[in-house]
This record gives sequence, C-alpha cells and structure tokens, in this order.
Amino acid sequence: MKPVKTTIIATATVLAAAAGALAIALPASAHHSTAMFEWGKEKKITGTVKEFQWTNPHTWTVFLVDDGKGGQEEWGLEGMSPNYLGRNGWTKASLKAGEKVDMVIYPLRDGRKGGFTVAVTFADGHTIRELPGAPPK
Repeated sequence: MKPVKTTIIATATVLAAAAGALAIALPASAHHSTAMFEWGKEKKITGTVKEFQWTNPHTWTVFLVDDGKGGQEEWGLEGMSPNYLGRNGWTKASLKAGEKVDMVIYPLRDGRKGGFTVAVTFADGHTIRELPGAPPK
C-alpha cells in the first residue's frame, strides 16, 4: 500500500497538469483565423443594409449591392464583436435596415460576395470605423 502523502502529491500533479493543458486549449479553440479575408486590401461597395446583427462573437451585416444589371447581390459582412464596437461608439442601432451607405471592406479571398467590415460612410458624409487606423481610401 502506498503512503497517503505520495498518493496526494501524485493526484495533485496530475490535476495541475490537466488544468494547465485545459487553460492552454480553451483560448486556442475560442479564436478563429482571419485568413479568409484579403486583410489590408480595401474594397469599397455601395448599397443598402438589409440586416445588422449585433451578435457574439462577431457582428454580421447582410448588405445588398447593385449588380450593375438592375438587380442586387447579397453580401455577407463580418464585423468586430459588440463589446469592441460598443467601446468605439457603435450601438446595435448603428446600421438600420433600408439605410443606403458606402462600406469599405476587406473582401473574401475566394471571390464570394462577402468580407470583413472596415468602415461605413453614411449619406450625410460621416464615417464610423470598425478597425483602428487611418481613414479608408
């Protein structure tokens, strides 16, 4: 029979190792890559907000863009988290359905109709940014 002190130390060591492994794995599983976007390559699109979703972990905008043939294309645009945007002046009412705006985005690499929102310019000329840095081009 093993001494109680040795068993307690062995159990504590195993539990500490398991807790350490879990602490390392949790942040990694909660984060995802932005590799799908052409990060830094700005594209301007003009259209109408169909829907703005103030959801975690990222906001989402469904945006209708004129296709040049009299129709519209639906674009899906990911944004920063509500927590981040809220600290930078955004609210869940910042974009309203039916509102016509210009958006600067980082487009999807695969050419699909979507991207990551960088900035929004409204009809009155004011701009709100999602990402820090210089004004969009």
